[in-house]
Amino acid sequence: MPIKIPDHLPAKEKLKQENIFVMDESRAYQQDIRPLKILILNLMPLKEKTETQFLRLLSNSPLQVDVSLLHTNTYTSQNTPYDHLKTFYKTFEDVKDKRFDGLIITGAPIEKLEFESVTYWEELKQILNWSVTNVTSTLHMCWGALAGLYFHYGVNKYILPEKIFGIFPHTIKNNQMKLLSGFDEEFFVPHSRYADLNREEIIAIPDLEILSESEEAGIYIVASKSGNQIFVTGHPEYDACTLQEEYIRDLEKGLHTKLPENYFPNNDDKQQPLLRWRSHSNMLLSNWLNYYVYQETPYELE
Repeated sequence: MPIKIPDHLPAKEKLKQENIFVMDESRAYQQDIRPLKILILNLMPLKEKTETQFLRLLSNSPLQVDVSLLHTNTYTSQNTPYDHLKTFYKTFEDVKDKRFDGLIITGAPIEKLEFESVTYWEELKQILNWSVTNVTSTLHMCWGALAGLYFHYGVNKYILPEKIFGIFPHTIKNNQMKLLSGFDEEFFVPHSRYADLNREEIIAIPDLEILSESEEAGIYIVASKSGNQIFVTGHPEYDACTLQEEYIRDLEKGLHTKLPENYFPNNDDKQQPLLRWRSHSNMLLSNWLNYYVYQETPYELE
């Protein structure tokens, strides 16, 4: 699938090197086709890495996707150059009067904070509320999933005694759901978080369904019955080296983070980690785009 992204976005060259078809704005204007308009609210500190990870996954579909990037106005990232944000990102003020086929809300390394203590919580609430009427389907990732479940359904997160950190096997709880179409009976997903969900609390809400979970990592995917709200607690977008980078960063900060589980060959952190989750990650995003966005969105967004 061709992804339409802004001219000169740094991710463009990296994706081209991986043989991913990226279409810049100037070429896309020559095509008479209505692309899916996808908005990515990027809450991760290293925004350029996260952009590339999600654009890579969005490429695995025959659909054309027009991607816009969004950052919070009430908090400016300290790890992303201001010029990059100014050039390639929008704020909620820029998009609040528009409609989108899909919205992706990324994670953020702030699980230990109460939601109300997050600097941009009030702004995020505005975006989450706006998404109900202005977006066909919203995909919430990791902390974004915790925040979305709390805002939309009042589901609380609880802090874990130690970080869920590693690559864990998962199973499907409802094989009739198109979101998991083509998935193996067991598949692997990266997790990196200090918070979890209460299974019984989710089961008690009639509009929610648990689609996938792990014995070790807990609930993975929860969806509303309509499919307009999907919550993913893991990080299927991660590169092979992302957990390794987080592990090294934690050690340098003096944190006693355990070795990521099921990650390094022979649990030897000197060996290169293997990428074991890309196919299912691609399938997850492709199924979301096809069944929950493309098949449901109106042709005329406005």
